[in-house]
Amino acid sequence: MKARIKKGDTVKVITGHSDDIGKTGEVIKVLLNEHRVVVQGINLQTKHQRQVQSEGRTINPGIVKLEGSMDISNVMLVCPKCKKPTRVSVSREGEKVLRICKKCKAFIDD
Repeated sequence: MKARIKKGDTVKVITGHSDDIGKTGEVIKVLLNEHRVVVQGINLQTKHQRQVQSEGRTINPGIVKLEGSMDISNVMLVCPKCKKPTRVSVSREGEKVLRICKKCKAFIDD
């Protein structure tokens, strides 16, 4: 399955956890098989890390905040031109695939 959201895109959370609704962030990772995305600074989860020693390095213990994944349908792409959350249409020109903003009809991939 192909996603219309790619790594490095800016997205806005439209539904999900009440603390995260309305926030924007950059996509860190797209998990296509699970139909999920990881967004920077959103859906933060707490992990209690124990001290681990591997390959001569020591990882310090403590409480670490990590971004969790969320369903790709819970976010909308923010158009870089009009700065509004928008749906995406796809246009194919030969071998090239271009994403187009539905609101301002601008190309997202330049």
